[in-house]
Amino acid sequence: MGLQITHTPDFVMKWFLFFVLAIGLGLCSSTANSVSGYNYYRLPTALKPQKYYLRILTLLENPEELRFTGTVKIVIEALENTRNITLHSKNLTIDESKITLRKISEDGNKDNCVTSTSINPIHDFYILNTCEELLAGNVYKLSVPFSADLSRQLIGYYRSSYKDPETNVTRWLSATQFEPASARKAFPCFDEPAYKASFVVTLGYHKKFTGLSNMPVKETKPHESLTDYIWSHFEESVPMSTYLVAYSVNDFVNKPSTLPNGALFRTWARPNAIDQCDFAAEFGPKVLQYYEQFFGIKFPLPKIDQMAVPDFSAGAMENWGLVKYRESTLLFSKTHSSLADKQDLANVIAHELAHQWFGNLVTMKWWTDLWLNEGFATYVASLGVEDIHPEWNTKDRGSLTTMMATFRLDSLVTSHPISRPIKMVTEIEESFDAISYQKGSSVLRMMHLFMGEDAFRSGLKSYLQLYAYKNAEQDNLWESLTEAAHKNGALPKNYEIKTIMDSWTLQTGYPIVNVTRDYKTGTAKLGQERYLRNTEISRAQCVGCWWIPLSYTTQNEKDFSNTAPKAWMECSRSGESIPKTIQDLPGPDQWVIFNNQLSTPYKVNYDAQNWKLLIQTLNSEEFQSIHVINRAQLIDDVLYLAWTGEQDYETALQVTDYLQRERDLLPWTSAFNNLKLLNRILRQTPNFGFFKRYMKKLFTPIYEHLNGINDTFSSIQHQDQILLKTMVVEWACQYQVSDCVPRAQSYFSRWRSEPNPDENNPIPINFRSSVYCAAIKYGTDEDWDFLWSRYKNSNVGTEKQVILGTLGCSREVWILQRYLERAFNPKGGIRKQDSSLSFQAVASREVGVLLAKKYLIDNVDLIHKYYYPQTRSMSRFFSQLSEQVITKSDLNGFRAFVNNSRQYLKGLSQTIQQSLEIMLTNVQWMERNYHQFSRSIQQHL
Repeated sequence: MGLQITHTPDFVMKWFLFFVLAIGLGLCSSTANSVSGYNYYRLPTALKPQKYYLRILTLLENPEELRFTGTVKIVIEALENTRNITLHSKNLTIDESKITLRKISEDGNKDNCVTSTSINPIHDFYILNTCEELLAGNVYKLSVPFSADLSRQLIGYYRSSYKDPETNVTRWLSATQFEPASARKAFPCFDEPAYKASFVVTLGYHKKFTGLSNMPVKETKPHESLTDYIWSHFEESVPMSTYLVAYSVNDFVNKPSTLPNGALFRTWARPNAIDQCDFAAEFGPKVLQYYEQFFGIKFPLPKIDQMAVPDFSAGAMENWGLVKYRESTLLFSKTHSSLADKQDLANVIAHELAHQWFGNLVTMKWWTDLWLNEGFATYVASLGVEDIHPEWNTKDRGSLTTMMATFRLDSLVTSHPISRPIKMVTEIEESFDAISYQKGSSVLRMMHLFMGEDAFRSGLKSYLQLYAYKNAEQDNLWESLTEAAHKNGALPKNYEIKTIMDSWTLQTGYPIVNVTRDYKTGTAKLGQERYLRNTEISRAQCVGCWWIPLSYTTQNEKDFSNTAPKAWMECSRSGESIPKTIQDLPGPDQWVIFNNQLSTPYKVNYDAQNWKLLIQTLNSEEFQSIHVINRAQLIDDVLYLAWTGEQDYETALQVTDYLQRERDLLPWTSAFNNLKLLNRILRQTPNFGFFKRYMKKLFTPIYEHLNGINDTFSSIQHQDQILLKTMVVEWACQYQVSDCVPRAQSYFSRWRSEPNPDENNPIPINFRSSVYCAAIKYGTDEDWDFLWSRYKNSNVGTEKQVILGTLGCSREVWILQRYLERAFNPKGGIRKQDSSLSFQAVASREVGVLLAKKYLIDNVDLIHKYYYPQTRSMSRFFSQLSEQVITKSDLNGFRAFVNNSRQYLKGLSQTIQQSLEIMLTNVQWMERNYHQFSRSIQQHL
């Protein structure tokens, strides 16, 4: 009889029925499913799973009843004596009358049994109390039958669908998403990463479908009682964590790739999108081979499938042998996807395939070290993409944007260490952020650069070999790397990787290095402190010390290619910073620059004379003698320092003035990233006109140099110039530079007059986002409806995302209001995974921000219900709003909203605290800098 583990009236009814039946059948005499007394957040350690036999029948025929039933048989080894088996299970109906437990021994199986069960709803524990004690050293087999509806949420074992364009019929499929802790919603299991086991999966489904799982199909047999149903038996998997188990029943088709004497490689999509798989099918195998060579370890499975799922909450998921993606992160259309889309796809594919080693082969022991998975995959992906497409130049841009994301978030008091304690499932969810991914990647790049290629790679290889099919902590990685660094002479014998790296992974934030030169003696004194954006907090309060590898060069040398440290800033045993003096520096007519190619995540502030020398070079014909990444660094650093008042805006604007000469992508990327924040504040103030004029002054030369919004892409030699042109046009239209807006409108009207606009779009692919936005902003209601129709008819994920992002450019309040309502209406035509994109599109624009904020405040209960239980999706709303609050009264209003809506914002506490802190730093900026900035900018017009 079903026992639904939920807290609804339905649960009470089933519980009552079960109890009556149980007494009638004499099934059990103790209380069924009392709440357990065991309340620690981790599973007990008495038992260890060795193997799962997982058998699942999926019913997709009747859209009214999409469900699955199954049985899991777990082979369990007892490590200590115990009287209960504690598993994870959530929202599954378990028929307790059919649970069996047997001891497996040499002389046959001996029956044990289950006397009663209890649950712990806080930690999703399902506890089975056994008739006889389980004894250490013995092995048992537990069999548990279960069933549930295919989830309507995008976690656990869930439903997805797409419209067949030929017949207009909805086609259903099933998919899994288990990371971090949702395998328990699909089958009872030991749902923690350290409980690795092998899995033997059997899927039952109608024969018109395909079944996919981590491993290849071993054999297929007809179902014993259901007509036209089959069982697909998959080969036994290698030992892996539950969060990596994956399966799907679908009617997709695949594009195979050839891998010389390697794994079978296939790319799957719905039949009407298979023509968009070419790029992924070509790039995926190449990057897989790159990793085999990079790690020196062959991909361990016989096959790998990558699959584009129409509804998918994450960007992608690295399940071993069955990697799943959103359509917009796997599918590429030559006629609808831009160069930026292509590079993003390559990055995501490289990231997920890197996980096959880092994360899958060697897995973190507990979610504290999630960054070992995510930071590594982010960093190594950049190496993979660079190796296969060196002409894209993505490695430098990747490391710059990664570093900038780190600087932004980690300058908040409310940030967190890379390696952080985790005590609740909701905290795991919060760790999937820029700190685990981008900061994790930045500190690994730093280590790669100070250790050098050979030591870094041999350390990684020995770590992977040592912990293959096992679990590890960051200290295990440090041991392998220290050994390699000492062996290769890459690090002094008295330095340990652990000492250096713990200072980056165990404390929040990053340092600012203050360089004060003594021009007479040719020396410089260096001090470090934590950089904080919140100026109400004294820096002295935030003690922190980082081991900093110091690379630097002088105006004479200009040796930016040497990223190895010439010296180190060290910390004392008690964690105090040891002051550092650098010798042999040039005289007062020559600059020095620290942190060659931004090899380490820290900011630098120089004395006034050194800034003056740098500004002279930047504003001269010699500006390119400073490495392009360091030009980007100087812009980023000086604008951060001016924000907190350590530099004045006069100095900062003297640095940005040089951009009128700049023709490279990276410095502009850095500038846009910083100027965007100022734009969002200033556009609400009476002095925005000055800022707008200054921006036009900066952009006009580069806009004209790149030939404006003309389609000159075919003649551009360097790929990064295509991205630069794309970015410059976006900003030029935003500030109405030159002919940008009228030309955009004429492109759009040409598209509108096409007889078949879904097939033929005359707008250059790389400009579409800018053109759509300008056309919607300055256009009519009909323009908006035309673009909405294109969205509904589009078959390309990347194109759909571009349109959703630009429909928010309208300045009509009623149109934006209607758009917001569509985003959170299940029948509004926008998939749940994309609704936050629509909200952000409205919230990031000057007219939309007030509407979006009001919509969130008025409808927080409705939005919470729409996402529940995946309410973490709501965290994406706050960043756009927080960057645009600039007054104390608005800040207090938002605080009041947060306090009054606590029940709808559970699991978002980290995001909310960070948002409130960003709002506070904006208010501080207005009070401290607004008038000074306005005066300075007028002098630069």
